[in-house]
Amino acid sequence: MNRAAVSIPEKLFFKIGEVCDITGIQAHVLRYWESEFPMLAPQKNRAGQRTYRKRDVEMVLRIKELLYEDQYTIAGAKKRLTNELRGASKLKVVTPEMGAQVSAAAPAPQLVPAPPPEMEESPRPFAETRPDAAPAEPGGRAYAAEPKAPVSNESRAALRRLREQLRAIMLLLETEEPRSGSQRR
Repeated sequence: MNRAAVSIPEKLFFKIGEVCDITGIQAHVLRYWESEFPMLAPQKNRAGQRTYRKRDVEMVLRIKELLYEDQYTIAGAKKRLTNELRGASKLKVVTPEMGAQVSAAAPAPQLVPAPPPEMEESPRPFAETRPDAAPAEPGGRAYAAEPKAPVSNESRAALRRLREQLRAIMLLLETEEPRSGSQRR
């Protein structure tokens, strides 16, 4: 389904019949999806009729896409939506066109060279008796925590961008499941 092909009218609330017309899903299917997908929860008015908001209609379209086009099971679609919603608050989706604009606008992070060998510090003293000591290394030794050096605003911004990119990659890895033969999600 091409999301651009479905236009949602600019209204605050939609009745279930209007949502059926917009999405091509029957009312009994919408009511069933409400019981299966906690993220699809239209409000009810005083008369007890469901009132869908624009984001509810968008959620119905996303569920339809996952179930009918991507061939997810209900459980698989629920898991996928949960991961998408969890990541949505943390991540910003960047299309290739937007990526070119962002990379052109944002300066590349600068790498800091390693200190010369004469400036390197000796290994940290053991910190086995300190309660705030770092966890033990694989060899069984625990070292005191490194003192934190001040970080510039540019470095912070570069680290934030890197963190967002890594989270996007992790989200993709978590949501992708291998497809094999007749087994589907």
